[in-house]
Amino acid sequence: MRHLRKALAPVTTRKGECVRNMLALVFILTLVCGAVSCGKEADDPGKPDAPTPPRIAVIPKATAHSFWKTVQAGAVKAGRELGVEVIWIGPQKEDDRTQQIQVVQNFIAGQADAIVLAPLDEVALTAPVELAVSRGIPVVIIDSALKSEAQSSFVATDNREGGRLAARRLAEVMGGKGKAVMLRYNPGHASTGNREEGFLEEMKAKFPDIELVSTNQYGGVSELSAATAGQGLLNKYGDEIQGIFCPNESSSFGMLRALENTGRAGKINFVGFDASQGLIDGMRAGNIHGLVAQDPFDMGYKGVKTAVAVLNGETVEKQIATRLTLVTPENLDTDEVRQVIEPELSRWLE
Repeated sequence: MRHLRKALAPVTTRKGECVRNMLALVFILTLVCGAVSCGKEADDPGKPDAPTPPRIAVIPKATAHSFWKTVQAGAVKAGRELGVEVIWIGPQKEDDRTQQIQVVQNFIAGQADAIVLAPLDEVALTAPVELAVSRGIPVVIIDSALKSEAQSSFVATDNREGGRLAARRLAEVMGGKGKAVMLRYNPGHASTGNREEGFLEEMKAKFPDIELVSTNQYGGVSELSAATAGQGLLNKYGDEIQGIFCPNESSSFGMLRALENTGRAGKINFVGFDASQGLIDGMRAGNIHGLVAQDPFDMGYKGVKTAVAVLNGETVEKQIATRLTLVTPENLDTDEVRQVIEPELSRWLE
């Protein structure tokens, strides 16, 4: 410290003082340079920096429904196992195509190494996906198909088979005859569209004694809009129908509320799609007679695993199926069904 005080003393015009101050300045600079050098050696002991883990953007159709939270849990599990960063972001509602397109475009700007996408619209999301692939960002599609060949793979339920499975269950509980209605979900959604078409194909091919008196009404993207549409159908056909089919969680839950509000819950055979807790509760109450359950946890898990495989240069299948299960009051409490309808989420979504 004594040397530093001398070095920092005011510079005089005397020749000896000038020389002394110049030497002191060199001494200080030497100390500073040494400190900087030592700091670098402490921060970088000669080893290369650890590589940044790949970032996988997982973009659902929406973030509010329990179905998508389960997809998220599966994606997070795969990310932890593979040592990659999973970024989860999407629209709040399943009708916001503009926001979903914007999210994809944001990730194209360099924020992700790969994208896992559940497209809200099989046409509207085609251009953003093809742009991402052209920029070297591989895309894996989950849940709903896309009208493009640019994606590396498609991980999803066999939705057409799911619709056929629903038709067989509804025909069974109706005794193979009577009248029924189908409340559709929303235009432009490939997954629910395939379920609806599979249901209609199976009914027409195998159950000619069941008359479908309404198949062109849409419930929309929310439970409230589906309840309104369902109540309209029940007001018109409630006294003459023996069966109802709905192709996804929100339409099924909305129809359940409409049945309850009109006093017809449990009196009309009802088969829905997906197996959220509210729908399971409806089944336990005797108001739902069948649910076609997907495995959204498996979908998120396989989506991320497939994206990482592509980044690693591995060959992947163009289409990868996930599990499909028919849930009924009779098998509701079996181990096989409980694994699908009650996946462990808290461990992955903490």
